[in-house]
Amino acid sequence: MEDRARAHRARLAPYVEPHLARRQAGIKHPVHDFLFTYYSFRPAQLLRWTPGLPASDPLVTDRRALIEQIHELLVATTGRAGNFGCFGLHEWAMVHGAAANRHPMPLRLGADETDAVTESHRIACSHFDAFRFFTPSARSFNTLSPRADDRASYEQPACLHGGMDLYKHAFRLSPLISSDLVADAFELAWEIRILDMRAAPYDMTGWTLDPTGEPWTPVRIETAEGKAEYVAAQRRLAERGAPIRARLIEECERLLRC
Repeated sequence: MEDRARAHRARLAPYVEPHLARRQAGIKHPVHDFLFTYYSFRPAQLLRWTPGLPASDPLVTDRRALIEQIHELLVATTGRAGNFGCFGLHEWAMVHGAAANRHPMPLRLGADETDAVTESHRIACSHFDAFRFFTPSARSFNTLSPRADDRASYEQPACLHGGMDLYKHAFRLSPLISSDLVADAFELAWEIRILDMRAAPYDMTGWTLDPTGEPWTPVRIETAEGKAEYVAAQRRLAERGAPIRARLIEECERLLRC
């Protein structure tokens, strides 16, 4: 148990420790801080390893409604075909016609051309927590109208934000499930966030992609080549997410059998 706990901490420390150092220094990173600020799982909780709990544990009974809700959403998502034609335009719709950017970087193409790209595409954002940040002028561009209370009717397995939310589902099930599964979902979410921002309309010159310091390169989804690059990366991430989603479903079913 102690060996697994040390290995878990060593696995996640390269993500957590730079975030804590930035926080101490008052420095913000729009990509690498996202999983620690958007989601409610604290760094100390992420670093703590637990083996999971048996289905007979009283905590399972206390959280049964949550487990059922997560299970319903994951099963519905698995049974739906992935949409590989969204091209990350949700980030573009979040700045359409806006007086200020959501992040402290300029737009790669400038405001007018960024708006033109948004307006020239068919947007089909299925994820409520992305759609709710669309600017008022961009909401009508979306062909779907997801709501907070009907996620299971819209969520689909190619969605980047849905893939990131596998981490949310995993940590909400903690400590009922093993922290190894939480870590797998976290690392997937980390890679998804990088693609999400590489395909966003921001000029990220000077930022880095990961702890290795690899230079930032945009995915220019406004071009045919960029769209192809985005779809290829989106497919790889969806393939990585599928077994994590399946394992979360299995864990929910194990817990609900009691």
